[in-house]
Amino acid sequence: MKKTLFILLAIYIVSGHNLFAQEEKVIEKIKTGWTFGALPVVAYDSDKGFQYGGLVNFYNYGDGSRYPRYDHSLRLEWSRFTKGSGINQMIFDTEKLIPGIRMLAEVVLFTEKALDFYGFNGYNAYYNSSYEDSDDSENYISRVFYRMDRSQLRLKTDFIGKLHGDKLKWFAGIEFYNNKIDTVDIANLNKGKDEADMLPDTIGGGLYGDFVRWGLIQDDQSEGGKTTLFKVGAIYDTRDNEPNPMKGIWTELQFLLAPGFLSDDYGYSRMVFTHRQYFTLLPKTVNFAYRLSYQAKLSGEMPFYMLPLVFNSTPNVTRDGLGGSKTVRGVLRNRVVGEDFFYGNTELRWKVLKTVILNQNIYVALAGFADAGMITGKYGLPDVNDPEALAWLARGDKEQLHFGYGAGVHLALNENFIVSIDYGLTADKRDGKKGLYIGLDFLY
Repeated sequence: MKKTLFILLAIYIVSGHNLFAQEEKVIEKIKTGWTFGALPVVAYDSDKGFQYGGLVNFYNYGDGSRYPRYDHSLRLEWSRFTKGSGINQMIFDTEKLIPGIRMLAEVVLFTEKALDFYGFNGYNAYYNSSYEDSDDSENYISRVFYRMDRSQLRLKTDFIGKLHGDKLKWFAGIEFYNNKIDTVDIANLNKGKDEADMLPDTIGGGLYGDFVRWGLIQDDQSEGGKTTLFKVGAIYDTRDNEPNPMKGIWTELQFLLAPGFLSDDYGYSRMVFTHRQYFTLLPKTVNFAYRLSYQAKLSGEMPFYMLPLVFNSTPNVTRDGLGGSKTVRGVLRNRVVGEDFFYGNTELRWKVLKTVILNQNIYVALAGFADAGMITGKYGLPDVNDPEALAWLARGDKEQLHFGYGAGVHLALNENFIVSIDYGLTADKRDGKKGLYIGLDFLY
């Protein structure tokens, strides 16, 4: 796939200031009131079209007595591809709106015209990169063979309050999803293309269309559906700084319940356990961080479209399945999808530069990382007799750990607005080859 990505990172520097002329001792400026950071994005994808839009995050630090902690944060993200894909997201995070309660509210609409779909249960799902490689004349099927069309509306409200002291906290929340799913609209993606660059009009709608036709995806789930989740749990938090802690732990246990009468008759419950820990190796300069998470179904029946979700408590947001920018970097997005899964991350972070420019606190950090994940509980596929389906399933392999590794650079403005660029590689060709990820915040 021909793809060109341009990211415009703009911080205005007055004449005479050299970003890399770091003084021996930098005195941070205490921030008060409102500040903001912005990340405009321009991109082009031959199948999705031209992308335009950006991210902006507003912070209110109040009187500055809690800096770098903020009183309120409002993050807005808006971007569009000219062929229909887009992101519309608003996240409001506050510790002051309700006295003694931290609240996060999220409204997001994703319209994805070519979302990754590889099947289920990790390596049990057969992946052949040559099927989507247009330069492989012998095996090529379509650049969007492993893709589907999904529109997802998500509404979410989370609350955190003190359970015992400042470290042990309770957690509760509610999330609503409306997923609309279809095969990829080839005609739409081919608009405006030269004949040589057009996508083949594959019969059956790629792998997703095959799964529906074979009966591996049930008819009443094939077009998506609605789900309402109630969440409750506890958090133990001793971190010294939320955006990039130098020491401390964050451990959470939460339970999720989707009542059938609010979820298209698919009722189920899940458990999420996540532990994060941070170590100082050199004071204020080098730290090591790791994260371990286990998420599993406890009861009921999950529709397939709710499988590729990784749950986190406030202020972290729910993400798509294992693989990609927020879970196992380097591995294909949604490559590892099942009912129960485990994943872990390790990262070494080094602040190579810390300075003040135009009264703004700035640091640059480099990082090296290694990520892994695997399915521990399979999604039960329906019994089918279709010879094509049986032949496809027989190509899968035994599940094992999926590994990704790489490095990143992070530019932080006033501790909280952090632009991150990570480049990940895979350890196994069955998980793809590589991934470049540009966005906000450290991974955890």
